[in-house]
Amino acid sequence: MPRETGRKVIAQNKKARHDYHIEDTFEAGLVLVGTEVKSLRAGRASLVDGFGEIENGEAWLLQVHIPGYSQGSWTNHESRRRRKMLLNRHEIDKIEHKVQAKGLTLIPLSLYFSDGNAKVEIALARGKKQYDKRHAIAERQFKADAQREIGRRLKGIR
Repeated sequence: MPRETGRKVIAQNKKARHDYHIEDTFEAGLVLVGTEVKSLRAGRASLVDGFGEIENGEAWLLQVHIPGYSQGSWTNHESRRRRKMLLNRHEIDKIEHKVQAKGLTLIPLSLYFSDGNAKVEIALARGKKQYDKRHAIAERQFKADAQREIGRRLKGIR
């Protein structure tokens, strides 16, 4: 069977970009059990409540929901278990320092297969205030209206 190549996205946390200011992103491998991989290959996962933490010099991914494999038996995994993230020592130290010093949080942005290996894109992020969210929505709406108007003018429609 040929090796899988490219990037296949399984799940994205779209709400994270709305709720947080993204400061820095990292790509981390995941330590998974067999039924988790099969469930991910079926395209089933949710990153909505997920977050990361550094504990004893190791990076962990918590509260990410990977449902049980439908054809798994007693060997099925827990759906919201702690999963170890595989990062370089330098990256772990950098993340730990920023989380402690600046009050940032570690959130997953997307879960995907890269060349057949399960990866997670995590971000150091700062929570947005309610007025920041409203401002971002208004700015996005303004840009969309401006683009629409430019398109109309180029077509000669008033």
